[in-house]
Amino acid sequence: MKDKIEKKRLAILGILKSANSALGSQKIQELLSGMHYDISERTIRFHLKAMDKEGLTECIGRQGRRITNKGLLELSKARVFEKVGFLAAKIDEMSYKMTFNLSKSLGTVVINVSIFNQNKLEEACPHIVRVFEAGYSMGRLLILFKAREMIGEIIVPSGMVGIGTVSSITLNGILLHYGIPVCSRFGGLLEIQDKQPSRFTAIINYDGTSLDPLEIFIKSGMTDYIGATTTGNGQIGAGFREIPSSSRERVIELAEEQKNIGLGGLLKVGWPGQPVLGIPINEGWVGVIVIGGLNPVAILGEYNIEVNSRALCALIDYKKLFPYTELKKRIEQLLCR
Repeated sequence: MKDKIEKKRLAILGILKSANSALGSQKIQELLSGMHYDISERTIRFHLKAMDKEGLTECIGRQGRRITNKGLLELSKARVFEKVGFLAAKIDEMSYKMTFNLSKSLGTVVINVSIFNQNKLEEACPHIVRVFEAGYSMGRLLILFKAREMIGEIIVPSGMVGIGTVSSITLNGILLHYGIPVCSRFGGLLEIQDKQPSRFTAIINYDGTSLDPLEIFIKSGMTDYIGATTTGNGQIGAGFREIPSSSRERVIELAEEQKNIGLGGLLKVGWPGQPVLGIPINEGWVGVIVIGGLNPVAILGEYNIEVNSRALCALIDYKKLFPYTELKKRIEQLLCR
């Protein structure tokens, strides 16, 4: 019984976190129903009152409840063992859900979303552009989201702005469309020397974590995008995949097509059974290094611009993306200047 109550309360907290605003019990009940929770409004109100007393939620009058900082902390720590391996499963799920057709340049791709203060948007622009120009991004496309706009399960809060960057998992989805299986092994910090990939200095296996590795490295202050984009020496985010040996040439061809329409990101392709930057490869497979999708926005933390990033946030229509060269103009339009 205690376990069931905890799961329901965590589900409620999760909904309040995603909403980024106060919600009433009726709306929470609707959202829980969509998650296959059979729970009445009366029961939800009971749980909300209990969580109010514990400081996990707070009542905002007629608007309903919103999650507190204590509630966010509880949500991140609770039942963490059950979340191990969740990221690996989500990678496969998002790859499968993608509808993008490379030959027609139509359909949905996977994006990461980073949210920060709208007042910092103009300051952030040249830093983001520099990462794109250096080639440390998943192609050359991105998207802007205004305050109160919904992306996947999250809503951009008032006074904030969201930037969506193409996730490296988009490559998985494209290859899957062509019947090429992809084994996503880990995310890591890739050392750049003289503008060339040198070695991985830190790695986290996708099947052994509940969080995106690059998110962890960014928050830990372990990246060096300033160095990578100015002197050609630094540390950026990257992912490591394995593909079947027989698919190597086809994958290179598809990566080139992907690059031509702004969805690049394939940094290095190894040879069958041969190590890639010191990473051992299983027999019958080829190692592939993919640039981290969060890289363009991750640099902002190094300039003390607070950013909250969420990897694999949503699927979005490819046609809604625009080239990074238009970012300054789009910012001016968003700010009505």
